[in-house]
Amino acid sequence: QVQLVESGGGLVQAGGSLRLSCAASGSIFSNYVMGWFRQAPGKEREFVAAISRRGGSRKYADSVKGRFTISRDNAQKTVYLQMNNLKPEDTAAYYCGTYWSGSYYETSMDPTAYDYWGQGTQVTVSS
Repeated sequence: QVQLVESGGGLVQAGGSLRLSCAASGSIFSNYVMGWFRQAPGKEREFVAAISRRGGSRKYADSVKGRFTISRDNAQKTVYLQMNNLKPEDTAAYYCGTYWSGSYYETSMDPTAYDYWGQGTQVTVSS
């Protein structure tokens, strides 16, 4: 069993930055792929970024490439999402998810691959 708690959301002006954190507990963090997804009102949950067990592989949605960076600290059992040059269309609830993987380089853009989710943190970008 894994528990995830996100933090770091808030209100920011367009062009600004935020850093989201997702703290994990309950299992061996370094055995789990970590991902960030977001969901705006009336829309489906969409992939943002994912990182493999030891950080050797990272994947981003096209809409955030060059602006967002995913990283992880396995000693602290935490995954981060640095978000720069934020745009109003980035406004959403952001969720971190995780699943166990036997591969050092696996990531997934598919939310159904993820077994555990946090409660979400709201990001609002004003124009």
